[in-house]
Amino acid sequence: MKPVKVGICGLGTVGGGTFNVLQRNAAEIARRAGRGIDVAQIATRHLNPACNIGVTPTTDDVFDVVNNPEIDIVVELIGGYTLAKDVVMGAIANGKHVVTANKALIAVHGNEIFAAASEKGVMVAFEASVAGGIPIIKALREGLAANQIEWVAGIINGTGNFILTEMRDKGRTFEDVLAEAQALGYAESDPTFDVEGIDAAHKLTILASIAFGIPLQFDKAYTEGITKLTTADVNYAEALGYRIKHLGVARRMGNGVELRVHPTLIPADRLLANVNGVMNAVMVNGDAVGSTLYYGAGAGAEPTASAVVADIIDVVRTLTTDPNNRVPHLAFQADALSDLPVLSVEDVETAYYLRLQAKDRPGVLAKVATILSERGINIESIMQKEAEEQDGLVPIILLTHRVQERDMNVAIAALEALDEIAGPLMRVRVEQLN
Repeated sequence: MKPVKVGICGLGTVGGGTFNVLQRNAAEIARRAGRGIDVAQIATRHLNPACNIGVTPTTDDVFDVVNNPEIDIVVELIGGYTLAKDVVMGAIANGKHVVTANKALIAVHGNEIFAAASEKGVMVAFEASVAGGIPIIKALREGLAANQIEWVAGIINGTGNFILTEMRDKGRTFEDVLAEAQALGYAESDPTFDVEGIDAAHKLTILASIAFGIPLQFDKAYTEGITKLTTADVNYAEALGYRIKHLGVARRMGNGVELRVHPTLIPADRLLANVNGVMNAVMVNGDAVGSTLYYGAGAGAEPTASAVVADIIDVVRTLTTDPNNRVPHLAFQADALSDLPVLSVEDVETAYYLRLQAKDRPGVLAKVATILSERGINIESIMQKEAEEQDGLVPIILLTHRVQERDMNVAIAALEALDEIAGPLMRVRVEQLN
């Protein structure tokens, strides 16, 4: 059977890994796909020294690949929104299938892209856009298709997880570990997307859409970063039997869907709490299967290439399939997506970790307890530490029972207004993941 021709746009870390895996495992891949897969052209501005591209044609214009009539599948690995979108939409317009690892593109423009692909009868595959080499999209879309998914929770940004792991294990400051993460190449020179949760929110948006059958709605995801966390918070959480993770949570509720990324206290004995370093993990809870966990490398050349090449194989397998009988892009048929709304974070109900810096005066704890009690917030546990030498302030650490976020916001405003409380209060949400 005639080999399938692939064009790769971008020969950076992931593009280079994809090329190398396709070359190294060509025979095994052909056995799985049922026909050969040849890289017919590569678009790149800089050759990757890790790749021996041999006689493979190259160009510095991605649209040479998009418009190449010999190419069946365009692999977009350049990243970003603008040029990548033009490449993907151009490939679709030319009747070519697309494979991409671009989570930002899918999260923000996926609805438009999938509509165009459906109209042209082509596939857009994007397994590598979430959690690198972990096949979480395939698991949600196909392996768990019998289930009503109740919730998804995941550590889906390795940079943030590396920082929090180092803070916990070695007592280092956020700033110190971030500098190392940048030196190691885990974080960009501008680390905003990683440490502020934007990268994780892109990925969570995709997971939620596939889990619950709703349109992609990145603009409605609540995002909170880890920049305000201190080593003290990490240690206090540990003393209370918890670990802090930068978690993405998507949960189906009766009146809508929760879609949120933020630092989270998780009981130390939970599997997710023990995912360390740059590793990723996603836990999915379905009504039939219960809880399942997917763990592995969330980034890197060949782990991500593993997912890209798997998508290429999937596309090859379905080239002759009736487009109406293919697995839908977002798991549910396009005309059957739900209008279940994404909830405001104020509607979310969780337990909370609160850290206050109090002046060393009698009766402070009583005032704090009264404010919480008057707003129906019950305290589960409380720790009061010795006054700190440098400022004489007493750290007070509370764990509350579950309460709606809007009620907690009112209570926090009242606590911060107390004369005895210095500076803003630290709040971290708590998830039991039962």
